[in-house]
Amino acid sequence: MENRSFDHMLGWMKPNLGLPFDGLTGEECNHRNVYDPASPTICVSPTAQYVDPDPDHSFEAIRFQVFASDNASSPPTMSGFVQDALTLSEETAAAVMQGFPPAKLPVYATLASEFAVFDRWFSSLPGPTQPNRLFVYSATSHGDTSHNKKHLIQGYPQRTIFDSIRDEGRDFAVYATSLPTTLFYRNLRKLKYVFKFHRFSTFAKHAARGDLKTLSVLEPRYFDLFGKEANDDHPSHDVANGQWVVKEVYEALRASPMWNQSLLIITYDEHGGFYDHVPTPNVGIPSPDGIVGPEPFFFNFDRLGVRVPTIMVSPWIKKGTVVSRPNGPTPTSEYEHSSIPATIKKIFNLSSDFLTQRDAWAGTFDNVYSELTSPRTDCPELLPVVPPLRVTELNENRRISEFQSELVQLAAALNGDHHMIDSGVIEGMSVKEADAYVNHAVARFFKASKEAIRKGADGNEIVDLTTNISSRSHNNFTAMSRVSFLGCHVETVKTDEPSRSTWQPAPARPPHQTHDRCDVLRALVVTVEGSLDPATLAEGSHNPSVAAAEVSCDPAITIEGSHAPTQVFPEVGGVAAADVGDVAGWTVDVSAAAEDGADAEGPEVPGEMLGGSFAAKAA
Repeated sequence: MENRSFDHMLGWMKPNLGLPFDGLTGEECNHRNVYDPASPTICVSPTAQYVDPDPDHSFEAIRFQVFASDNASSPPTMSGFVQDALTLSEETAAAVMQGFPPAKLPVYATLASEFAVFDRWFSSLPGPTQPNRLFVYSATSHGDTSHNKKHLIQGYPQRTIFDSIRDEGRDFAVYATSLPTTLFYRNLRKLKYVFKFHRFSTFAKHAARGDLKTLSVLEPRYFDLFGKEANDDHPSHDVANGQWVVKEVYEALRASPMWNQSLLIITYDEHGGFYDHVPTPNVGIPSPDGIVGPEPFFFNFDRLGVRVPTIMVSPWIKKGTVVSRPNGPTPTSEYEHSSIPATIKKIFNLSSDFLTQRDAWAGTFDNVYSELTSPRTDCPELLPVVPPLRVTELNENRRISEFQSELVQLAAALNGDHHMIDSGVIEGMSVKEADAYVNHAVARFFKASKEAIRKGADGNEIVDLTTNISSRSHNNFTAMSRVSFLGCHVETVKTDEPSRSTWQPAPARPPHQTHDRCDVLRALVVTVEGSLDPATLAEGSHNPSVAAAEVSCDPAITIEGSHAPTQVFPEVGGVAAADVGDVAGWTVDVSAAAEDGADAEGPEVPGEMLGGSFAAKAA
């Protein structure tokens, strides 16, 4: 899950539920000005609601939140949260000190009472999302303290716990809705791992038939759309939706024949800028691999990040368990994200070495489920229903967050659209546009990878879908209809000629959106496959079997390769083929796509984006 601190989510369960963990008392406060002890304070309160916008949680901001100064060698005071948040707004300063009462998070309240809460689980470094996520499965961020676009494109090179599991003849599965962020690891992009990825909804089916693997990773929905609301807990997403997805996973696992052999871990990547009162550990913490962080901070990875919520669920866990410090393996060991690969290595007796010095040091939690002699039979079968917290209307046309732009960058890297990553196009996308692009790009990556496997490619290879503007490859590994550019605003209209549809530019962009994404279109080529000779559809041209294309920011779209007369583009300007049909008066046949997607293993995406062909006839 995303971007919430322990105190923000679970701190108020101590006084309200009587759970004996290190939570809040109500007396914790931060001064508005850390340099003036007489300045007013803002204190914690159980009044958290829907949070928007996102508090700052960059490496630099976290340093001030923790130390209340620029001196990271002093003892952590956890007193700089308010002053840091005031650089954004008064509302943000109040929000970072607020926590949720148990009634607002009834799923967590139930699980905390029924199973185990870790009250000293820290993020692996005092930094943002992606570096901390990397620690979860590789015990290092490969020296990154922020999002690194170079490593993004190439894929992070370090060994992961997935590799260790596979080397022992065991198996794993990744279930994702938007896209699997585990694809930030280069190894996970290899063909041999393609069939390890599944749609999120498949988890319940696998659980029901007792087909869960040694390790199952579940990734929530990251984009907030009408009818498909985000459930990752990242502000500005409603945490009620996060409660629902945890409820869904728990109930599927509880009903599974594998329930008595399972351990469910719920944790967060980092604190998201929200207050926590427990000082971050900064003594005796080893660098994972000796790689020093980038300038200007040259971080040595010798201190942990802020405490985050972590709950573990199993019928082998005593009711109301609280886990604090680990019992080794060193006197300074703590629970942090590297504890996950460390524990997996231990409980499955994996023969491979530790991934880094960090998971060799991190505490393991195998003792949490070892105190009972038989599994409990009194675990709840269902969890509470959760009402929404957001009272404002969802806005899927808002600009994407920094975290979401990183996901789109990952999708662009997988799709070979490297030119998009530094173009400014992605940062200007709306949530709806970004989700459409990600779905299309990830589906294309998986489809091309499976095609490569069918053609006998080596399992250690990675499909390269890089766009070559001057000479597009048309081998079997990249043969799929696609439009490289999704950002240009277009709309479809029905003309007098039933076999012709014109794509025209939408109204002018709002003044604050200064980057014209149509600029990028001039450098791109639209490629399709089929049996039609290569052709150029210039403004005003017309082919009886193919719709004409008219885009104001570039009068011609080049079609390279070959194209069946009945095929249409799967995506144009962020509008799905089915939507084009609705608006333009075309009937779109996606039966081929649906058939392909029926047994496809990959992220959950619309059926029309899974297929390689889209038949269209005039309505």
